Amino acid sequence: MPYFAMANHLVAAPLPQDAPIEPGTKVSLDDDATFIDRDLIAGGSPWRLLRLRGASRPIAQSWKDGGVVEPGQELFARTLVSQGLLHPHFSPMDVSAETDVIIPVFQNVPALTSLLEQLQGLHVTVVDDGSNSGPEIAQTVENAGAALVRLDVNSGPGAARNEGAARTNRSYLWFVDADVLLDDSRTTLAQLAANFSDPLVAAAAPRVVGSIDKGVFSSFERRNSPLDLGNSRAIVVPGGRVSYVPSACLLVRRAAFGDGFDPSFRVGEDVDFEWRLHDQGWLLRYDPDVIVRHPARPSWKKWWQQRHDYGRSSGELAKRYGSRLTPVRVDASTLAIWMAVFLKRPRLAARILTVAHRSLVGQLPGTTEHPEKVARQIVGAGVMRAGGPLARSVVRTYGPLVLLLSLHPKLRRRMLVLFGVGTLWRWRRQKALHVQDIPFAVADDMAYATGVWRGAVEHRGWWAIRPNITGTTKGLRALTGRDAKRPPLYD
Repeated sequence: MPYFAMANHLVAAPLPQDAPIEPGTKVSLDDDATFIDRDLIAGGSPWRLLRLRGASRPIAQSWKDGGVVEPGQELFARTLVSQGLLHPHFSPMDVSAETDVIIPVFQNVPALTSLLEQLQGLHVTVVDDGSNSGPEIAQTVENAGAALVRLDVNSGPGAARNEGAARTNRSYLWFVDADVLLDDSRTTLAQLAANFSDPLVAAAAPRVVGSIDKGVFSSFERRNSPLDLGNSRAIVVPGGRVSYVPSACLLVRRAAFGDGFDPSFRVGEDVDFEWRLHDQGWLLRYDPDVIVRHPARPSWKKWWQQRHDYGRSSGELAKRYGSRLTPVRVDASTLAIWMAVFLKRPRLAARILTVAHRSLVGQLPGTTEHPEKVARQIVGAGVMRAGGPLARSVVRTYGPLVLLLSLHPKLRRRMLVLFGVGTLWRWRRQKALHVQDIPFAVADDMAYATGVWRGAVEHRGWWAIRPNITGTTKGLRALTGRDAKRPPLYD
């Protein structure tokens, strides 16, 4: 069914000014938030440069290492929270009596049995998504004292979750995939529910890490799970540091759920659902202080297919969301600088850096005390910060092409360096690199990349493979240093 013909509506969130952060709420600035000059702060999700007026800066500074929202600071706190620069911290809430646990399952009876044991005492509804082992699933559910919904035809996880939600009525919906491992279900639920003390939060998700099972796949996934989004708190924003959270374990406010997931998506339904929530003004929180586990696929074929399908889903998403699905998002100046470096043209890179610096100086607020220093810090740090992620994005989507070009004798060294940096960047925050992970990482990227290109062709979702290069304030002559009316700031 065409998207715009779907009766798949979500409820609009309250307006931010109607939902200020309550006085007494504990808050802390985002790990990446940086104070610059007298009244500027950089960071957020997506990254931005924000001017702090009047007494705003000392208030924000008081929250740097954790603080409390005082009376009169409620709307300012809301602004920073909505921009991903500030994170509230609430106490766990026992919402077990108000929560319906929805488990979509297809065939995996052993995992379902284990999960139901972990969820004892909660209101659980299992949705059998057309499994061949229906009687066995029914017996397992009955033994656990849970409710069962049976779909005659396999319809996908989104449709199964929607059906489970439609058969229940409590205030919170906790979607948990059958193969998720919970150490303590009630504690996990209470910690996730803490985020709903903010009335603008529609959904919250934990950190999903690999299981502790033995085997080469499990060993790799413990350190490199595709569902693991890191250890920094974040709001979920298209194009932000965390652009989606996996629906393998997702707590949702029923009042925001509407008609739920789009059943036409077999993979990527979580991204679509979360971005539609975002577009309705809701906040979605990634809470890495809460951790659950998810096992690796048991065979090479299934492992590869999982990665391939993740990539393949981007084509369908790109057809709907356009440039949000771009694999590479970079401004023209930064791209030009790194291209010059890649082509071994350092003087050209320096000229472009100078032009970008001048452009930013002219755009800074008049109250900036040290505009040259601020521009140098933002432009220089921004270019350096973009290098690794840019290489990573190229390898993640264009890896097979990079390897193919490396066969050319004149390109071999540069392409292999690009591929190496883009591959190794995934371990930038880990204390140690396990050499045995490298072949799996390469295979992971190849499976994902081939899936991306396949999905783009199937769905004509060209933004899945199309870079998004944002404009620069200077023309090409200035960008390449030909417009040299002023002396360069960098020699």
